[in-house]
Amino acid sequence: MQTGKCGCGAVAYRMTSSPICVHCCHCSECQRQTGSAFVLNAIIEFDRVEVNGDVVENTLPTPSGKGQVITRCVECGVVVFSSYLSRLGKLRYVRVGTLDNPSECPPDVQIFTSSKQSWVPLNPDIPVYEEFYKFEDVWPDASLARWHKLFGEKD
Repeated sequence: MQTGKCGCGAVAYRMTSSPICVHCCHCSECQRQTGSAFVLNAIIEFDRVEVNGDVVENTLPTPSGKGQVITRCVECGVVVFSSYLSRLGKLRYVRVGTLDNPSECPPDVQIFTSSKQSWVPLNPDIPVYEEFYKFEDVWPDASLARWHKLFGEKD
């Protein structure tokens, strides 16, 4: 189990299992939203994250047109989670940087590297995709089973 919190500690959470997958996303939208070169998102079932504290949600557009809900601490404004509108209530994308031990949640895949900053090196030991990828190409069977339990065979 992993625990985490926002910048001021008013929002604390606990993941009750390991994530399905951890994305290192280099898309320009993630860069803009985080103010950084990329974001690390631990994808996990919504009901496997226990949250304490007051949050506010903001809906932002995405290049795909699906929209994204950003969950922030009411007090300090730090983003602790996000979720795509099409997966709302089923998945949380936990911001790995808010974990108490983020080094225990390394990325499984590097995505949208076509828009990464030129000065960011890519780890050759982690799969790299210029855009997105097929889950079956990266995820272990246990993660695929968890996904299919939520969404069926096709999403």
